[in-house]
Amino acid sequence: ESVAGADFTWQFFNADGSIAEMCGNGARCAARFAFTRGIAPAAMRFMTLAGLIEAQVVDGSVKIRMTPPTRINEQHTVILNGETLTLSSINTGVPHAVCFVADNSATPVVAWGREIRHHEIFKPAGSNVNFVQVLANNTLHLRTYERGVEDETMACGTGAVAGAIIAALQGLVKPPVSVITSGGERLTIHFTLENTAIPVINNIYLEGPALFIYEGLLAPEALPAGPGVSAS
Repeated sequence: ESVAGADFTWQFFNADGSIAEMCGNGARCAARFAFTRGIAPAAMRFMTLAGLIEAQVVDGSVKIRMTPPTRINEQHTVILNGETLTLSSINTGVPHAVCFVADNSATPVVAWGREIRHHEIFKPAGSNVNFVQVLANNTLHLRTYERGVEDETMACGTGAVAGAIIAALQGLVKPPVSVITSGGERLTIHFTLENTAIPVINNIYLEGPALFIYEGLLAPEALPAGPGVSAS
């Protein structure tokens, strides 16, 4: 679909069929695909429900410019099974909750994530939930419970951006921030931060690998034919 100022329009669907406004890693993969297929040049712009995204493809790496974050709040407190957790929230294209933990290997991501994702403070849309452990050298370890997947995912680009920005706002890291995901992928989050009375966050980029794994062809006859739909 053609949109003024964009090389193409992109829409992301979660595993449950719901539509998400944005997916950072999905956007990087879409950029790599569009460049490889000649749909867009190496430096491209494409439209998402979260706004216009800029991307740069260099070999097997893709760097995308994120839209400015909104709805930043570092004041949430929730009680789960008698345990008090302090949360921050931020929208980096989609809503995210961020919770800092001492040891991510011991975090009950699915149990806590499900409760926080549906917590009343995030209603009605709900939120993705990120558990972040601060490591040395401006590095974070991230585990994410993803809305629409309703489980832990191996990587979340917008979640990595959310964790990096909240960690920087709390003085725990300085950009650029390296984020290690559950799947072992290392993402780099670039941004500028003016930590004034009202923090100003600009020039946000998500960078990491986007590799071609396989190509496939799904024949129409493989699709289940619904009412009034022909499989031919």
